[in-house]
Amino acid sequence: MAIVAGADFGTLSVRVALVDSERGLIDSAVAEYPLHRKREDPEYATQSHDDHMRALSSAMRDVLKKAGVAGDQVQAIALDTTGSSVLPVDKDLQPLGEYYLWCDHRAKGEAAEITEAAHREGLEAIQWCGGIYSSEWGFSKLLHWLRHNPDKRPQFASAFEHCDMVAATLCGITDPAKVKRSICAMGHKWLWNRQLGGLPPESFLVKVDPLLTGVRAKLDGEFATSDQIAGRLSAFWAEKLELRAGIPIPVGAFDAHWDAIGAGCRTDDMVNVVGTSTCIIGITPSINLVPGVCGVVEGSVHPLRTGIEAGLSAVGDIFSAIATRAATDVTTLSAGLENYRAGQTGLLRMTWDNGDRTVLVNPNLRGITLGWNLQSTAQDELFAAIEGTAFHTRVILDRMAGYGVHIKRVINAGGIPQKNDVLNQVYANVLGRPVLVPSTSAVSLGSAIFAFLAAGIFKTIEDAQDKICPSHRTFSPYDSARRTYERLYPLYSKLYFSLGQRGSNDLGDVLPTLMSVAESAVATR
Repeated sequence: MAIVAGADFGTLSVRVALVDSERGLIDSAVAEYPLHRKREDPEYATQSHDDHMRALSSAMRDVLKKAGVAGDQVQAIALDTTGSSVLPVDKDLQPLGEYYLWCDHRAKGEAAEITEAAHREGLEAIQWCGGIYSSEWGFSKLLHWLRHNPDKRPQFASAFEHCDMVAATLCGITDPAKVKRSICAMGHKWLWNRQLGGLPPESFLVKVDPLLTGVRAKLDGEFATSDQIAGRLSAFWAEKLELRAGIPIPVGAFDAHWDAIGAGCRTDDMVNVVGTSTCIIGITPSINLVPGVCGVVEGSVHPLRTGIEAGLSAVGDIFSAIATRAATDVTTLSAGLENYRAGQTGLLRMTWDNGDRTVLVNPNLRGITLGWNLQSTAQDELFAAIEGTAFHTRVILDRMAGYGVHIKRVINAGGIPQKNDVLNQVYANVLGRPVLVPSTSAVSLGSAIFAFLAAGIFKTIEDAQDKICPSHRTFSPYDSARRTYERLYPLYSKLYFSLGQRGSNDLGDVLPTLMSVAESAVATR
């Protein structure tokens, strides 16, 4: 019997779970931290490193107390985070501001410049991330920071993903050059590719912008999969977390990738990690480059397999926004949704409220609801939004399948499927195939699995999964609903590509123009 701690940093809170190698999950605790947004700039989203660390300490102390576990019994701690959440630091690994959170889209222009330069210069790495570089990713955010913080440029020593920064902090590392970097984070968000020589060459970066001169060297170092050790818990942070100093901390990763492991993902499975957004994470035995996906990276999910990532930029956020506009909450607004039938609202909802992550990779989009009548309600829109996220998920899975990705099982993981059977059933009906859902929460179990590996308790990920991952509930498609969605899906797909691709037709300019007009109006107040 052995106990480890798994920490999962989400958009609004961190969850710390204590997991026993024999009994599974013992208990968990959650601590929140603020998300900083600006009404005048909907693309802005930042968080404080200090807030994250305070919340981690609080949640760890709380779960130890709740579980009645002494801190010196915990043999390892592992952590995953959102991404790409980017923090510039100085030579002493001190933050030079706040994290550009994963949902910060201010770097849209920079992303477009990187994409254009990559194709112009024939950068092979761009094909490994779907052919389009995103405003959600590392280099675009760092370039935006460099352009908008000229006073801090002289202090800039490096930039780190959230998962690497937290691990380094816990280990007491103060030299940026000594921080191990996650292959999961750097491969999916920073164009790192071992086969292609690591990060993009300096000659390419300076052609994007001379401000990137020297950045490659500042980002370089040791890149590792999560079966490697990032370091050991320092005495300072051991006291704050009430743990034993010196326990191992593995190299971190993104929350969705480890959530997939915790949900029981095996080779050829695809996991929809549904929360504020959706990350679609798969493990494949071979490399299949797919246009429009967020990346294909060897070792990013499972250290010995190829990981593939895609997703939706907003899901739970959309549900919450619909409820807020109706002056209620999602739980209240959801009451009775189980009685809705497929397509009964007459609404078709394009779930682009925070842009499109996959397959268009277009941040210049916004949500659309078609088919309103005078009796349509907020609850109708909520159900249509659930259908819309399912349709969008099918677009993504169809794109993957079209490029040779075999999908054996579809698993719905993350926070929302645990408490929303309506969503799970709609997904099964829209996808036309069974959808599996962990029977209990799998959040933080992925972190715990890598903590067990770091402590030497299990030899393989599969051994740990067999022991501690929950069983699955199965949602099978209803024939009548499936037939209805087979009629609606071609309409959704037609609108998706017609309205979502700028320049492809007259409709492709509608949403970007609306956004431009709104931004101009705000700027001239």
